[in-house]
Amino acid sequence: MGGRLIEMTSIASLSVLGVRVSRVDYASAVDAIIQAARDRRSFGVGALAVHGVMEAQRNHAFSETLQQLELLTPDGQPVRWAMNLLGAREMKQRVYGPTLMLKVCERAATEGLSIFFYGNTADVLNRLSQKLKEKFPKLIIAGVIEDRFRDASPEEDAKDVRLIAESGARIVMVGRGCPRQEKWVASHLGVIHAPMLAVGAAFDFHAGVKPQAPRILQDYGLEWLFRLAHEPRRLWRRYLILNPLFVWRFSQQLIRSKVG
Repeated sequence: MGGRLIEMTSIASLSVLGVRVSRVDYASAVDAIIQAARDRRSFGVGALAVHGVMEAQRNHAFSETLQQLELLTPDGQPVRWAMNLLGAREMKQRVYGPTLMLKVCERAATEGLSIFFYGNTADVLNRLSQKLKEKFPKLIIAGVIEDRFRDASPEEDAKDVRLIAESGARIVMVGRGCPRQEKWVASHLGVIHAPMLAVGAAFDFHAGVKPQAPRILQDYGLEWLFRLAHEPRRLWRRYLILNPLFVWRFSQQLIRSKVG
């Protein structure tokens, strides 16, 4: 199922290494998502860290995928710092995917807007649902679909779309990991009539199956070090190669912007 190019909204953005990152805080991001949910409007949301920016640098198709999303929040502190250096000094904090997910759930619970979870394992989805219901007793969970950890066939995808539509879900949370989750969201724009949020490891964090970095490490942009210590075999390339490469390439962009 192919995605469609969408008409850009009025959400301001800045280009970080060619990726359009939205100039938003938590309040404005949540407002945009909730309004789309009220309107039953297809609306793609991603939370972008260094890994996503560098994946877009390496893969032109993924870069085009990101451009289809209407809201791309600065998930990583280095991405926010880059935006600050480019002129977005009003951005005092990042808009972190797992925190954004909780804030959206809180508003959804208040307004009676139901949530659907797509991705991860049945066990994680069960734990996630239980913990979020404990945290937000009024939260309506319309349904869940566990990840197949492969691309769905056209028949499977049509079934998934039908289940989401029949559930009446007003917001869809997608936890499949970058870049699979962003590709899924982009490919369902105009097909699923609800905001779709690619939230990465948020399912694991809020289900309690993976630890989150201490706040002080998050604030100083060192969350990557915490995650690397816990999953070195899976994450070493992402952090030890892509992080320095991001610094180098962004330094070049910054110099060009000053000269120009």
